[in-house]
Amino acid sequence: MLIPSIQKTLNELNDLLSQLSNEDYTYPCFGLSNATIGEHTRHIIEMFQCLENQYDFGVLNYDNRERDFQIQNNTDFAQQTIETVINQLDKPNKPLRLQQIVDGEEVLIESNYDRELLYNLEHCIHHQALIKVAVLQNESITIDANFGVARSTIEYRKQCVQ
Repeated sequence: MLIPSIQKTLNELNDLLSQLSNEDYTYPCFGLSNATIGEHTRHIIEMFQCLENQYDFGVLNYDNRERDFQIQNNTDFAQQTIETVINQLDKPNKPLRLQQIVDGEEVLIESNYDRELLYNLEHCIHHQALIKVAVLQNESITIDANFGVARSTIEYRKQCVQ
């Protein structure tokens, strides 16, 4: 259930990117402190890449991202990278340790692959909500009403309708 949800969410992002020119993709949005859709997309992708690249090692540090500016400047490249991420998701659950530096101190927290997939899904949805702010300024772009909305919120809204 988790991997299909991630695939769906990333495919929604890919669908959006297919509607954007590189100019739209890299245009600073005032409502996002002049961040671009491309910057948020790169951040989403690179979090999944960290999980993929550090899976075998067993220690995961999301601060050790590549920060590939081609992802944030080129919609075609970003879409290809998202496809690669989608194709690499299906791995066995296993213990991982999450490494983070907090106020100059190293913290190691026990986690696992499934938990980190869930974290990345929620993180992706959060950034898609921010991307939606930028997209809504362009009336020629269509996105699903649930783009950038948490799964729990979607389920709650369904219950309210009944």
